[in-house]
Order: sequence, then C-alpha cells, then structure tokens
Amino acid sequence: MTKILKYTEYLYLIVAVIAIYRVFVDWNINRQMAYLFMGFTVMSLAMYAFRRTYRRKFEKRQQNNKD
Repeated sequence: MTKILKYTEYLYLIVAVIAIYRVFVDWNINRQMAYLFMGFTVMSLAMYAFRRTYRRKFEKRQQNNKD
C-alpha cells in the first residue's frame, strides 16, 4: 500500500512539471491558458505535500502498531 502512495506523490510532481512547462510555452500566446496551468501547478504541489504528509503519518502509525 505504501508503494502505491509513493508513486502517486511523484505523479503529482510530474503533473506540476508539465504544467510549469505549459505556462512558459503559453505565456505570450494565450495568457488565460497560462493562468489555468499555473492553477494546475499550485494544486499539484499542494496535493503532493498533502499526500506526502498523509503517507508519512500512515507509515508511522503502521510502525507504532507493529511495536
């Protein structure tokens, strides 16, 4: 279960990197799309932080239950 949680964390980082790339590409062409991808970047980074914190708490709880 924790391996799946680790992979989903990095999936959010990949989405953030792709969104940052799209912001730079679309900035002079279509500013509204650039703002949309900025939102995707912020949300992806927030979800990464949330998932990482949740996974660490889950692992800590599992460790405490084993002891």
